[in-house]
Amino acid sequence: MKTRFLSLDILRGITLAGMILVNNNGNGDFTYGPLLHATWNGFTPTDLVFPSFLFMVGVAMRFSFKAFNYELTPSVRNKILKRTVYLFLINYFVFYFPFTDFSFENLRFLNVLPRIALSYCVVAFITLQTPAKWLTWINAGILLSFWGIMYAFGDAGLWMDISHNAVRKLDLFLFGESHLYHGNVVNGVRIAFDPEGFLSTLPAISTCLFGYQVSLYLENQAKENKSALLGLLGWGSAFIIIALIWDQAFPVNKKLWTSSFVLLCAGIDFILIGLLNWWIETKERHFGNTFFLVLGTNSILAYGISEIIAIQLGKYQIQGQSGSDWLYWHIFEPIFGKYNGSLAYAITFVLVCWGVCWVFWKKKIFLKV
Repeated sequence: MKTRFLSLDILRGITLAGMILVNNNGNGDFTYGPLLHATWNGFTPTDLVFPSFLFMVGVAMRFSFKAFNYELTPSVRNKILKRTVYLFLINYFVFYFPFTDFSFENLRFLNVLPRIALSYCVVAFITLQTPAKWLTWINAGILLSFWGIMYAFGDAGLWMDISHNAVRKLDLFLFGESHLYHGNVVNGVRIAFDPEGFLSTLPAISTCLFGYQVSLYLENQAKENKSALLGLLGWGSAFIIIALIWDQAFPVNKKLWTSSFVLLCAGIDFILIGLLNWWIETKERHFGNTFFLVLGTNSILAYGISEIIAIQLGKYQIQGQSGSDWLYWHIFEPIFGKYNGSLAYAITFVLVCWGVCWVFWKKKIFLKV
């Protein structure tokens, strides 16, 4: 029986490439629609990227816990807690490096890596203490509970509104405005609302748990020497249908990480994993695998490098423009035009990050937390 599947590292690499691509468009005003997040309710391909990465965290956990015989010993508990803390610290290092303008009063507590850290921690404790047969019920309970919490604690009639939802209200109570993300504009004014809010981490835990369940399914199919394709296609399609029905009552919304959004993304990821597993493991096709393996086997390094480069380019000034704006307007836009120039900038950014990771990959250096 296989203890690890190449297709899973490939999908993680594809997800990382997609994450870097959509996070680093040359110019947000001239970006093709599919490379932008949905403004509020709705869904674009870009909205799939982060949940897919979190989904893959859950997939990888099953294989990493094999070395500990899936038992929550004091040593394993300490490793889980240390990794959780390290992910938080890496996040703050990446976003505030080189700390010349660091201010605790304006520190954003939650972000992408903290959401991964919290989801990883909770799913680790759940899966190491709970029989596998209960995981589906736990997942359903999380998604239904989040729906109920959002409806009960959001403002009446406005519980899905960006200014009046329960996610924002809890974050304001716990952290205060200065510690939240301020990138959302309502009526021309930037408001404090965090798309990686504390409450919306609850359904994000479900996304991670779905990934763990996929790894269980692949493991069981491998034991029986059966193809996982049809099962994953069936479950994926069912989740997508349920999500589209649920969307009528609890809209698909990435920034709130709604339960229908979780099911929609999980359904798509089930199908993607099924197809990749069939193509790479069953059909043994290997074209282009190395490119994505470079990113997939060093995911934390790839993400960290991409954010550090992007943030420093944003701070560095050239002729009164940020480094990223200068590169777009003086190199990419003159050659490719506005929209294609923005896309070319993003692709180049991915290739630069890939090049750095390739050096580490060739030297067999992998950043593990």
